[in-house]
Amino acid sequence: MSKPTANWEKLGDRFYRKIQLYTAVFDQDLELENYNVVGAPYSGAVAIYRDENKITAYRGVQASKASIDIYSCAGKLIRRIDWSKGTIKGLGWSEDEKLLVVTEDGTVRCYYDLQGDFVPFSLGHGAEEHLVQSCKFYGSGFVALLGNNNLISVTSYTEPRPKLLAIPPPDPIISWSIIPPAYSLSRSVEVILAIDKTLWVVDATEAEDRNFDAGPFRHISVSPRGEFLAFYTDDGKVWVVSGDWSDKLSEYDSKVKTVPKDMQWCGSNAVALAWEDEVHLIGPRSAATKFYYDAFIHLLPDVDGLRLLTNDVCEYLQKVPDETVDVFRLGSDTPAANLLEAASLLEQKSPKADDLIQLIRPSLAEAVATCIKAAAHEFNIHWQKSLLRAASFGKSVLDLYSSDDFVETCDTLRVLNAVRFYEIGLPISYEQYRRLTPEKLIERLTNRNEYLLALRVASYLQLPSAHIHGHWAQQKVRVSTDTEEQICALIVKKLHGRPGISFEEIARAAYDEGRVRLATELLNYEPRAGKQVPLLLSMKEDNIALDKAIESGDTDLIFHVLHHLHKKLPLASFFRVINTRPVATALVESSALDQDRNLLKDLYYQDDRRLDGSNLLLTEALAQPSLSAAHDKLKLASKYLSDSRDPTAQFQRQALDDATKLLRLQEQFDKDLLGSPGGVTSPGLTRGTSLVGLSTHDTIFHLLRQSHTKRAAKVQSEFKIPDKTFTWLRLRALVSARHWTELEDIAAKQKKSPIGWVPFFNEILGAGNTRVASLFVPKTTADKGVGVLERVDMWLKCGLVVKAAEEAFRAKDRAALEGVRDKAEGSAAVEVERLLGMLGGKR
Repeated sequence: MSKPTANWEKLGDRFYRKIQLYTAVFDQDLELENYNVVGAPYSGAVAIYRDENKITAYRGVQASKASIDIYSCAGKLIRRIDWSKGTIKGLGWSEDEKLLVVTEDGTVRCYYDLQGDFVPFSLGHGAEEHLVQSCKFYGSGFVALLGNNNLISVTSYTEPRPKLLAIPPPDPIISWSIIPPAYSLSRSVEVILAIDKTLWVVDATEAEDRNFDAGPFRHISVSPRGEFLAFYTDDGKVWVVSGDWSDKLSEYDSKVKTVPKDMQWCGSNAVALAWEDEVHLIGPRSAATKFYYDAFIHLLPDVDGLRLLTNDVCEYLQKVPDETVDVFRLGSDTPAANLLEAASLLEQKSPKADDLIQLIRPSLAEAVATCIKAAAHEFNIHWQKSLLRAASFGKSVLDLYSSDDFVETCDTLRVLNAVRFYEIGLPISYEQYRRLTPEKLIERLTNRNEYLLALRVASYLQLPSAHIHGHWAQQKVRVSTDTEEQICALIVKKLHGRPGISFEEIARAAYDEGRVRLATELLNYEPRAGKQVPLLLSMKEDNIALDKAIESGDTDLIFHVLHHLHKKLPLASFFRVINTRPVATALVESSALDQDRNLLKDLYYQDDRRLDGSNLLLTEALAQPSLSAAHDKLKLASKYLSDSRDPTAQFQRQALDDATKLLRLQEQFDKDLLGSPGGVTSPGLTRGTSLVGLSTHDTIFHLLRQSHTKRAAKVQSEFKIPDKTFTWLRLRALVSARHWTELEDIAAKQKKSPIGWVPFFNEILGAGNTRVASLFVPKTTADKGVGVLERVDMWLKCGLVVKAAEEAFRAKDRAALEGVRDKAEGSAAVEVERLLGMLGGKR
């Protein structure tokens, strides 16, 4: 096994290493120099497309078809996207491995999940007129440069809202780059433009000349975190300045007359220049080293290093981590290096191992931690194991040591080694893994259809796996050639009952593929009606959607389906759908009553529910602002019931006719008594003034109260009001109006009463007039059930003690007379005693 320092290069006081990841990456016929190559962050997929500015040999019709090919870093083809949508002016990756394709006319396609599905949007702002010249991408957005030097910024791929940045000078732009919003001083994206011999910085509000007059600058590159800027001048020099432009940190002379093809940062510590087959790596204080290749090379920058890609090899260039330097540097005597040596001696069963351990014992915990971190940063499995064995040996000597970091690193390395395998082609570093997170790594495996490995990683790290199963099922319905019954049975067998599985998403994928019956079958296994119903509606399975909504018991969901059906279907068809579903009918009625009464009328008419339709018209009649409108509504409500044979309907029709007749009488009485024009409504007038809107009884009551006896009698006659009812209404009206004279006339002249005379006594007495009330006491002798004691009590209530005594005396009721005596005072008492004496004498 070669030493780990064999591929190290010293750059000033720093070490850089070039790790060979994969060999024989691309077919030699690919001619990688004729392609533009873009790599996704965190060692993600590589997208290549033919450079249209380069002349290539004709290899047949099939080979000449334009396409965007997506490969793993090991050269495995993941997806081929046929392209015929115009000249590509920008190709880039988002942080979550979405592929962005920008065409010359400003159309953008955002391809997600590496499956060929995309979401399009347009840049606008004159992009179609002035044409896109080039684009620069960062984790969550990009900037497009137009032919008129305008810059359009997109800061989010989820909700793209292209915005025009400040207008730069119109002079030709030699090169340009961007500082992402997360690392710019203004917290918005900043664009650095090389114009003539100076540099301009453009953001959302202003374009500023930095007076950096050492140009023209052929390349501009910004470090991953925006803390350094690198510029390649026309005379072959590389300048590195601080991110705030305050300090010039270094200047390197490449001594090459040819302008390099590319300039990129290697992490945040070095700048790489790439010609066709040569790379210069420039470190702090202008230290540099060179690498040579036998083929055209592409630079793919990443957060902590630089991928170097040719037809033959994929390598990773990065600064050697400090922990790795501490352990492996030649001549290192750090505790970690001694611990590694001690572990090696232990394997050889040498007693010197203990001597070394005792030597570093004060720093043993630090040495163990360093070995663990160095193992995490290591790509070579042999040295990973060696470092972990050394850490294990060291922690076994310590009395107290938490093994959490050791265990976590072992778990992490097992995952990293699995995804770095050439068949997977994800050569992610430990630092990238920490930034990407395990969940996102599993998502990348899933998008590559590496389901088995994704499930094993999720299980090993104890992470949810529902989305992996869901993705597998969606791919199954997209690409499987089995029958729909077989696909459904397989998916249900594998996934039914698993927590977190969304059958709605699987069914939607099936529907998008044109497998409607399969989608419908899969939806039967979706437990959430809120997920089932929208998809069923989009699939035009309206009846099933309504049934599912009703089964759920969610009224909001049912209303959603009903609203959709009402807009979509003819009215008759809509009613036919809901008529067989009582819950739906009831909800339509309740909502239409408040919001759409015409719909409710149509529903009642369609169902031949004449009584309900008539009631609705009656309700509207009561709410009308004018009498003529109320008459029309009542007439229509009555006509609505004309053909019905229901006895209840006939009764209601008669009631409606009576109501119409009463309204006409009330209107006529108002004209006669108030002199008001027809159509005056009762609202706004006092009840004692207008009769319109009152019931039959109230109408009679008010007429009698105002002494319009003949009109009251007319109402009685028209509506066949019984005499008893009329007498009661007359009595209460007279008492209410305090017409005592008329009541006295009744007492004097009227011999019989349909309701008897006790009600007269009680009503008048309740009004406080004992004198008039006493006039009716003698007349109660004609009332059934009214005896001596009741009349005695009536006289007493009127305060006529002597009359009460005389009543008892006439009835020869000594007990009643004695009861009166107990309540008598003064002269009344003398009279009562006299009557008692007379009653006693007769006895």
